[in-house]
Amino acid sequence: MKLADLRKLSIKQKTRILFPVAGGLECVITEHGIAQVPGLRGAPAFNLESELAAAREFRFELAGELDRKHAAPPRTLTRDQVAGMLGPASATAAAEHEDE
Repeated sequence: MKLADLRKLSIKQKTRILFPVAGGLECVITEHGIAQVPGLRGAPAFNLESELAAAREFRFELAGELDRKHAAPPRTLTRDQVAGMLGPASATAAAEHEDE
């Protein structure tokens, strides 16, 4: 699973995808496919692709809901569940990564 795969998925599903990164921060991939790390001040001391490779849980939030009282709750998914959403090519790549 690559960052580009999650960016495409976030656009396609109109969701924000969040996963933890170094230093207690969190990467947010917006519904526009933009990866951001809120709270990051300056150049990061980590590589986002490497942090993604280490991530085991992802939170999916629906984007664009104005009424937060009636918004669907965020879903927390495992790495395997997200890989399944990406399709067979990404699932195969994830399995190869686990073998290394």
